[in-house]
Amino acid sequence: MQIYDLFNILHNSLESKNNGRKISLKDMAASLGIPMRTYQDWKLGRAKPQAASVVMKMLGKLDDDEIIRAVRKINKLQEER
Repeated sequence: MQIYDLFNILHNSLESKNNGRKISLKDMAASLGIPMRTYQDWKLGRAKPQAASVVMKMLGKLDDDEIIRAVRKINKLQEER
């Protein structure tokens, strides 16, 4: 799996969560707090953020339930900030 696969899977999952409504690259980038061009480059595989590959490898070592717990902890931390 390539890093851009991860971005495409996650982007598509968020669109599905949004009742199938498309989310533009611009809107997704804004929600992530990054420039649209950066997100576009990641999604197309023209740039590979180093941290993303490490995160992907770490998540791959966890069971499904452990991933859910980790994501919930991350979301909780973000809400507190």
